[in-house]
Amino acid sequence: MNAKKFLLLPFVFLLLPFSATAQTENLKVVVNSNQDGAVNPDDALTLREAIEIVNGTLPLDRLSRAEQSLVSSNVGTTLIAFNLPPTDTTIRLVDVLPPLARPGLIVDGTTQPGYDAEETATVEIAIPIPVVTITPAASQEVFRGLTVVADGVTIRGLSLYGFTSRHRATATLPPADIFIDNPQSAAIRGAANGQKLTENREGKPSPISNSPKNVVIENNWLGIPPDQSVPQQTSAFGVFVFNSLGTTIQRNRIANHDGSGIITSVQAENLQVTENIIVGNGIAGMPDAIRLEGMIDKTQVSANLICGNDGSGVFLFKPQGAAQINNNRIVYNGRRLRRAAVYLMGNDHQVIENQIGHQTGPGVVVASYPKSDRNIIQSNRFFNLVGLSIDLIAQQNTGVQDYQRGDGPNPPRNSPNRRLDTANSAINAPQFISREFFVVGNKTNLYGTADPGSQVTIYRVEENTETPYGALREPLTTVTADDRGKFSLTLDINNLVPGDRVSAIATNPKYGTSEPATNALISSIVGGKQPQTTNNPEPSTIPECTTAPDPPVVQVPPEEPPPEPIRIQVPTNVHFALDKATISPESARVLDRIAEVLQANPPIVIELRGHTDPRASDAYNLDLSNRRAIAVRNYLLRQGIAPERMTIRALGESQPRVTGRNRLDYARNRRVEFIFKDARGLELFVQEEDLQLE
Repeated sequence: MNAKKFLLLPFVFLLLPFSATAQTENLKVVVNSNQDGAVNPDDALTLREAIEIVNGTLPLDRLSRAEQSLVSSNVGTTLIAFNLPPTDTTIRLVDVLPPLARPGLIVDGTTQPGYDAEETATVEIAIPIPVVTITPAASQEVFRGLTVVADGVTIRGLSLYGFTSRHRATATLPPADIFIDNPQSAAIRGAANGQKLTENREGKPSPISNSPKNVVIENNWLGIPPDQSVPQQTSAFGVFVFNSLGTTIQRNRIANHDGSGIITSVQAENLQVTENIIVGNGIAGMPDAIRLEGMIDKTQVSANLICGNDGSGVFLFKPQGAAQINNNRIVYNGRRLRRAAVYLMGNDHQVIENQIGHQTGPGVVVASYPKSDRNIIQSNRFFNLVGLSIDLIAQQNTGVQDYQRGDGPNPPRNSPNRRLDTANSAINAPQFISREFFVVGNKTNLYGTADPGSQVTIYRVEENTETPYGALREPLTTVTADDRGKFSLTLDINNLVPGDRVSAIATNPKYGTSEPATNALISSIVGGKQPQTTNNPEPSTIPECTTAPDPPVVQVPPEEPPPEPIRIQVPTNVHFALDKATISPESARVLDRIAEVLQANPPIVIELRGHTDPRASDAYNLDLSNRRAIAVRNYLLRQGIAPERMTIRALGESQPRVTGRNRLDYARNRRVEFIFKDARGLELFVQEEDLQLE
C-alpha cells in the first residue's frame, strides 16, 4: 500500500459522514495547484480534482486533510474558485479534463487574487484581463479546454488557448477551447472511447430534454494568453455550441483560432452572442468569425466587434430557424477569403443597425439555396466594400464566388417564376426616374418606383468610381411606395448637398429586403464642378480592430528637433523550398525586418501574394501558394502585426518573377510578395538572401 495513503487512513475515517452528503449539497472548491495529472491525496488541489469533486466522482474521503480544507459548503450554487501561486497562474493540462457535469456550477477565474475587474486591454468593449490561464502542457496535444454537459454552468474570467486536434479526426473529437454538448453525445463519449460522430449533422438532434440549458460563457479570453501574444499553438475553435439551448456568450475576447471563433452544429436555439470582441479567427481552417448551422431559432448576435477575421463576420449555413444580427461592428474581415461580411441562408433573418465595412467582398449576401425569403436588412451603415451592400443570389448562379461574394445586380423581375429562383423572392430594387436630381431652393425632390406597398429607405452612399452602386453609407429617410409602385419625397439642404450620391432599398415583410438602386447624383442647378460632401461617419485611416486604454500622462522634458527623415529599406519578398510552405530561419530574419517596419508605421497595410514555380498542376500550385501566404501572415501575427492590416491572395504559378527553367529561376519564383498599400518613406527592394535551391 502507498505509504502516503496509509498515513491518511485515520483522517479518512473521521470524515466519512461529511463525504456521504458532499455530492448532493452545494460546494465551494478552491484550486490552489497549477499542476495536472493523476488524482492523488497530497497537499494541493488541482483543477482536475476540483471538477471530479463537484461531479461527485471523487469522494472527499479520498482527499488529504489539506485538500479537504479547500472544500466547504456554499450558499446558492456550486463554485470552483482559484487561489493559485501568484508566480505561476497557468494550469498546463496533460489530458482532457472531465466534463463539467454539475448543474449550476460556476468556474470562476475572477476569484483568483490579483484579478482586477477594472483593468482592461481594450477600449471598445471593456473585458478584464484574466489571471488564471488553462492551456496544454508543452508537447501535449489536448483537444479541449472545458467541456460543458450540464444545465446552468457558468465559465468566467479565464484565459484558454492551445486546444486543438491536429493528430486526431475532428469528426470523432471536435476540438475547442470550450465545448458544449449533450452528455450522451458521441462527441462526449468519444473522448473516452474514440466513437465516431454521425456524418449526417442535419439528422435528428439529441432530445431537447438532454441538451445543456442556460450555459453562460463570460469575461474570458479565448485563444489569447494574458500577455495578448499569438500562441505558438493556436486553438481549433473558440466556443463550439454542439448541442445546447439558451447559451449566452457575452463579453469575451475570442481570437487566433484556426477555425471559427464561435460555431454551432446540431442544436443552438436561443443562443445569445453579445458584446464580444471576435478578432483574427479562421487563420488556418474554417475562416468565418461566427458560423451558425443546425437549429438556431431565436439566436441573437448583437453589439459585438467582429474584425480582422479570414472569412465572413457572420456565416449562416443551412440553418433551421431564424437569427437576428444587430448593432454589431463588422469590419476588416475577408483577410484570406474574399467573402461577404454577412452571409445568409434560410428564412426570416434580420440584419439591422450594423456597421459593415472595409470588406474584401459584399456587405450582406442572401443565398437562394435551398430557398431564402423574408430576410430583413435595414438601417445598416456600409462602407468600403468590394461588391454590393446587399446582394440577392439567383439559383442558377451556383459557383463558389456567387455564393460567397455575390452574383452582382439582378435584373428587374420579369416573371412570377423569378419569385422562386432568387433570394428574398426577387423583390425589385427601387429605381430612380433619373440618374441626377437638383437642389432647388435648398430642397431636393426625389422620385422613383419600387414594388407596390414596399418601404423604400433612401441612403447617402459613398462614391464608387468602378460601379454605379456605392456602399449604403447613411440612411436618411423612409417612404412607402403607393399601389402603383411610385414614391416621392423631399429632403432639405441639411440632408443632401450638391455632390452627394443617393441610393435606395425596398423592404416588404412578405418577401424581405431588396438589392440597392443604382446611384443618383445630387447636383446644383447652377451647374459646374460639384462640391464633395464632407459627411464621413468612418474617419479612421489606420486599420485597427481594438485600441488600448490611454496610458497615464507622464511629464517629459522637451525634445530636441528631430533629425531629417531617412528612407527605410524594406524587402518585398521571401522564398520557399521546393513543395514547402514553411518559414526558413533565413526567411524569418527577413520577416522580422518587415515586422519592425510595420510596427513603426501603423497606417501601412499589406497584401501577401503567394507564388509557386510551374512544376505541378494549376490546382495544386494554387493551394500551395495559398499555404505559403498563410504561413507568412501567421508568422507576422506572432510578431504583433494586427490581422486587419493583412490580406492574402494566392496566385499559384500564374505570375512568375522570372521565366527561366533552371534551379535558380525556380527558386526565385517560389515566393510570397508584399504589396505595400502606403509605402511613403520606404525604399522597397527584392531580396534573395533566403533563396532555397533544390
